Amino acid sequence: MGEVFAGRYELVDLLAEGGMGTVWRVWDSRDDAFRAAKVLKQSDSASLLRFVRETSWRIDHDHVVTPIGWAGEDDRVLFTMPLVRGGTVAMLIKDYGALPPRWVITLLDQLLQALTAVHQVGLVHRDVKPGNLLLDATGTGRPHLRLTDFGIAAAIDDPRLTRVGEVIGTPRYLAPEATAGADPDPRQDLYAAGLVALELITGGSPSAPRPELPDAVRHGPLGGLITALLAPDPAGRIGSADQARAVLAKIIPWGGPGAEVEVFDQLPPLPPGWGPDGPATRVRPQPSTGVLSPTGVVASTGTGSASLAGRDSATIPAAAPDRAVPVLPPASGRGRRPVLRAVAFGLVAGGAICLVAAILLLL
Repeated sequence: MGEVFAGRYELVDLLAEGGMGTVWRVWDSRDDAFRAAKVLKQSDSASLLRFVRETSWRIDHDHVVTPIGWAGEDDRVLFTMPLVRGGTVAMLIKDYGALPPRWVITLLDQLLQALTAVHQVGLVHRDVKPGNLLLDATGTGRPHLRLTDFGIAAAIDDPRLTRVGEVIGTPRYLAPEATAGADPDPRQDLYAAGLVALELITGGSPSAPRPELPDAVRHGPLGGLITALLAPDPAGRIGSADQARAVLAKIIPWGGPGAEVEVFDQLPPLPPGWGPDGPATRVRPQPSTGVLSPTGVVASTGTGSASLAGRDSATIPAAAPDRAVPVLPPASGRGRRPVLRAVAFGLVAGGAICLVAAILLLL
């Protein structure tokens, strides 16, 4: 049995680790389901505040993954989210390099849908990059992207959580004004989306601080949109994710179908003692469908109810599948006598005490 966190989440196996914490597959014993869980140390008040903020974001969208629960124990905090099995876009690019045009358009469109939902609730993600774009394990079918990791997201009108001189985000994907310390702005996420699009189409990481578009990209079907997303001045950048989607919708996939791309299930096998439905040794109670005999043995009736044999003919509902009902044999006469003597003694003693109290009151 692994470590149980906060009496509910059992740590099953380690999936990833980084500077701020670790990511585990956990078993949620209350909901009977596997989850992904990020475990962080409460290193300082700023990181703890960011953690609490991340657990508060609730964005209900098909292309967004936000935390669904959290718990704190000792010097650690944990929050859980759905388990997405297909790895990340960063892993996909590492495996296949430049992706076929149809994949580039589909993934970019899904990312822009996610950013539309995020910006509509007044948030800026601030860390859009291929490593934060999860994929469902769809095989060779249509990919399904999910934006995750809202640990440094910020509301547009909230006070800054950064220290003086501190830059938040992954430097390679930061807009120029974010690097200079500007307040969060949705257009900074769009700049990062442009870098993601460039990486999808070329298969290589963007150069910093100012990415250069290859001629084939600049003059290709996506060149105009990527250039508009990567405008160094936010005033000249495309204004919203919806506007970018409208431009993208007019672009027809070019060239042939390209090489076949497959999104595999990237999760490792479950460790020994675990199965798809949870702990392999867990006993699942079965519904009771019997009657009580005079000796306390349950006999099958096949009617979905149980009757007390030897007492009366009334029936009682059968035990629910998830609740164990103890069945005790009738107590013998010899076993009841000590109990009756104890009860009688208690009644006599109580009456004597009441009599003494009444006499004292009369005196």
